[in-house]
Amino acid sequence: MIRADALRTVLAGAAFAALLAIGGPAAPAQAAPALPTDTPGSSREVRAGTPAAHQVVTFVEEYRRAVLRESGEAPRAVRDRYLAPHLNFRLDAWAAEHDADPVFRAQNVPARWSGQQVKEEYGFASVRLTEYWGGGGSQEVWYTVRLGDLRIVELNDTPAF
Repeated sequence: MIRADALRTVLAGAAFAALLAIGGPAAPAQAAPALPTDTPGSSREVRAGTPAAHQVVTFVEEYRRAVLRESGEAPRAVRDRYLAPHLNFRLDAWAAEHDADPVFRAQNVPARWSGQQVKEEYGFASVRLTEYWGGGGSQEVWYTVRLGDLRIVELNDTPAF
């Protein structure tokens, strides 16, 4: 008997594969405005031990530097390198609806973060990223990483599976 969460994961993977097969929706490239930061200078990040968690933490680090205009790279270019096309499309829609950065889920950038892989199933890993803000708050964002190529295929405020 297949569990409901396993079936959801399989169906999501099949839908994603079908989307990739047709090229996925194209999202217009646009520059993201620089967001204010809670901290001066560089951030303090914690790297996690698994390849999937490392990929998420590296993405967040590079994306943060791009948002703060410390890297010379546009935030969208960083997203294009790490994220699946359908996810970028959804993040653009989320940003327009919430008037906030779609990756950080806020109008500023976190001071530091940590990532931990919490599940691996059917070729995908679920990584919980905890963002810590300069004012003392924290927030969890869940990432789904396809293990075959370490492409980030999902990003949610709640666990994907």
